[in-house]
Amino acid sequence: MGSARKVKPAKAKAKPAKSLPKQKAKAAVRSKPAAAKGKTANVSKGNAYTRDLDKNPANYQSLSPLSFLERAAFTYPKTIAILHGDQKFTYAEFYERCRRLASALVKRKIGLGDTVAVIAPNIPPMLDAHYGVMMTGGVLNAINYRLSAQEIAFILDHGEAKALIVDKEFGALAREALKLCKAKPFIIGIDDPEYDGGELIGEMEYEDFLKTGDPDFAWSLPADEWQAVALNYTSGTTGNPKGVVFHSRGAYLLALGNVISASIRAHPIYLWSLPMFHCNGWCFTWTISVVAGTHVCLRRVNAANMFEACARYGVTHMCGAPIVMGMLVNASDAERKALKTKVEFMTAAAPPPAATLARMEAAGFQVHHVYGLTETYGPAVVNAWHSEWDALPMEERAKIKARQGVRYSVLEALAVKDPETMEDVPRDGETMGEVFFRGNVVMRGYLKNPKATKEAFKGGWFHSGDLGVWHKDGYIQLKDRSKDIIISGGENISSIEVEDVLMKHPAIGLAAVVGKHDEKWGETPVAFIELKSGAKATPDEIIAFVKSQIAGYKVPRTIVFCELPKTSTGKIQKFKLRDKAEAA
Repeated sequence: MGSARKVKPAKAKAKPAKSLPKQKAKAAVRSKPAAAKGKTANVSKGNAYTRDLDKNPANYQSLSPLSFLERAAFTYPKTIAILHGDQKFTYAEFYERCRRLASALVKRKIGLGDTVAVIAPNIPPMLDAHYGVMMTGGVLNAINYRLSAQEIAFILDHGEAKALIVDKEFGALAREALKLCKAKPFIIGIDDPEYDGGELIGEMEYEDFLKTGDPDFAWSLPADEWQAVALNYTSGTTGNPKGVVFHSRGAYLLALGNVISASIRAHPIYLWSLPMFHCNGWCFTWTISVVAGTHVCLRRVNAANMFEACARYGVTHMCGAPIVMGMLVNASDAERKALKTKVEFMTAAAPPPAATLARMEAAGFQVHHVYGLTETYGPAVVNAWHSEWDALPMEERAKIKARQGVRYSVLEALAVKDPETMEDVPRDGETMGEVFFRGNVVMRGYLKNPKATKEAFKGGWFHSGDLGVWHKDGYIQLKDRSKDIIISGGENISSIEVEDVLMKHPAIGLAAVVGKHDEKWGETPVAFIELKSGAKATPDEIIAFVKSQIAGYKVPRTIVFCELPKTSTGKIQKFKLRDKAEAA
């Protein structure tokens, strides 16, 4: 580890790095934001406020999370930015690592619009990538390492990955995926000192790759805030995931929104219990730089590791799915540690039960309920808490906390509407409608999928596919999911995707998958199956077959052989299967 050094802030008029390929650099010429090209209501060319008051470098700069890191390194160069085992990096060193990564990538012809994929747990190189790739004008594709080789191969091809950075724990998985895809990215392997074993692949080890880069690399802000900065894949309903494209403006704003919604003060200690591949860690990869906080990396998320980190470093904030809360409240006496301070815990997906809330608070955690989708950069709705609710009995507090809440400060509009008429539903807490979003923290769209993008934005709102009600006080509450998405351990599972795999089994004539409530995982998939006439199969055989096709967390935990209930037109009645699933 090098000593801290004073870093130079990027110049306001910085041009694209000279080492960018000429054709890429040319494409990076600053252009006016999309909004500036259209007409604005009640503004004419003769208006005094528009005449001779144009944008210029002095009064307009593109919004980018890169400015957060630059400021933190300039203002707090000696503050600890990252802790990982025996590794420790100050903000000056973190900034230098990101610039080295950007420079090294540019030397390998990575530039504007090129995709850099990363398969790694919550470790320093993953944080480097969230800034270094952006500095090149490239797009970061953080891949879920829980996916199968086939699914990763699809993502590498669909995203046209030019480079792949992979941790040695997932080297064999990546090697198998590379055999299945057409993409031929150059590969950099991560040899994390906190992990023994695995398979280090690639032409160069990550730390050696950084050494080839310039620590003073002259990056620049994006020419346009609309520039793509991240690509995240979400579960699709046709078997293949959809590539959600984030833009620079949205990433900047959501990062700030987290600071406000999570009430984060300067220099928090943030524990990485949420995967960074999940919506870029709900954008906390960028949020923590806003307040010059410390990232505490956590390679293995379990109760013992989380309590140890919280007690050792004085963790103040963390995020996670309900399963992470389950780990904490069900920890053994040997795993538990006395906490130095109360930990603010942000959770999404299924609302926490009253018993869980009580046990979390007793263990030293304050739970905040949020809601969002990959398409909204992660959490964009928060159960904004009122102090008077603190005096309510635990059951009443849990009932209120079960509501998803109101829009983030950086989201322009949130509504529950009739998806056919696009009219707001009554705020009576009973009338069901679809949840809609509108604002700058909504994705650009789905990569290479104009049809799905058009459908998602029909009527000038983003259609979440989630069904809910609107309460009198304006807080929304989810009731069902119209897309048949099962949320298990914080991961989205498409029931249609699993059904497609089941139907490939030679003995299966018809299959339907629904979610079943599970105390540990939130939900688990249950498969109802009609076998072909005369065919035979066991639950274990079917589970093994599905497991060979898709990621393990998507595999049904329960197989039920029966005649599927259908309507007169032959449509499977899933609402009946959901009732059966709870009893299965």
